[in-house]
Amino acid sequence: MAFALRVRRALPRRNPFTHAPPAQTRAYTQYLSRPVQIYRSTSTDPYLNLSIEHHLLQRSHPDSTVLFLYTNRPSVVIGRNQNPWLEVNLHQLRQGLPPPPSPPPKGSADDPPSPDSEQEARRTPIALVRRRSGGGTVFHDVGNANWAVICPPAAFDRDRHGEMVARALRALGVAGVRVNERHDIVMDVNDDGHEEEGRAREDGRAGTGSGTFKVSGSAYKLTRTRSLHHGTCLLQSANLGRVSGLLRSPAEGFIKARGVESVRSPIRNVGVGGEVFADAVMREFRRMYGESAGEGGVVVIGEAEALAAEEVVRGVRELRSPDWIFGQTPQFTFSTHPTEEDPRERPPMADFLPYGVSLHRASPFPPALEPPA
Repeated sequence: MAFALRVRRALPRRNPFTHAPPAQTRAYTQYLSRPVQIYRSTSTDPYLNLSIEHHLLQRSHPDSTVLFLYTNRPSVVIGRNQNPWLEVNLHQLRQGLPPPPSPPPKGSADDPPSPDSEQEARRTPIALVRRRSGGGTVFHDVGNANWAVICPPAAFDRDRHGEMVARALRALGVAGVRVNERHDIVMDVNDDGHEEEGRAREDGRAGTGSGTFKVSGSAYKLTRTRSLHHGTCLLQSANLGRVSGLLRSPAEGFIKARGVESVRSPIRNVGVGGEVFADAVMREFRRMYGESAGEGGVVVIGEAEALAAEEVVRGVRELRSPDWIFGQTPQFTFSTHPTEEDPRERPPMADFLPYGVSLHRASPFPPALEPPA
């Protein structure tokens, strides 16, 4: 008996980027030949920000060094060579994030609570994004900050710009921050008591107590003429307690996949604001590359301005397409029972089926050879 897997699409088919708006009078593309460049995006659209980043990688001067800072709305971002069915709980992703707790109702204590349908309508959507660089799966929201450095290949080092961000965090008073052997930024924490643990719960940290927590992961893209190192830093995310569930697929026990699987680590917020973090990173970047990227040298990119570049519009279309998000998945096998290639014992199917995924029997015969009933 053979089974075929049918998965509902996790993304809407809406595509608002059908036409680029007129070119802006002060387009960011005029600065691409500067030897040192700093850009900040005002958009929180992950597809747009990653497309701007890719445009900077492709079009900035080959000898230049670029810093790009941005924040994304709630998103799960998988690596170029990852499997969304293996890395993401698509059922939870489709549900979105629950609304924040409502204030106590005014008036009588007998006032009925909001209907479930109203609560569902207030859930925050979560985007599913496949980026163009490698690495593992991460969760973004407005409590994260994303940073990217683009430089010539001769100047590329997997720790160089991670150390830059770590120095920026230490300058803000975040103790115990370092770059580990996996090129991630981690924080060594020694919480000696309930007072610090209570503060950790209040600011949304997923990890409490003593230990080593990941606060920033990295990914890379190398071309013949340019190199990209980008990462995300957990600042004040209110959703850390939900990350583990989003990034743990119920299909994990049934799939054997090629490609890159994520390495799970305990995570924690560093507890600084987005503007403070951005200013500190820019200061460290200027110290490394000179005051030619000094005050007045930061280029702010608005959404309309970014979409004036046709290459950015094409990038957004590609990143939003199901062909890119799902069709670029490396080869994998879904099996309900142990096989020679994958002898693992399988979890009970009852634990898997409630997640909105259905199985149907697929005939092994071509239609013309279908045997009689």
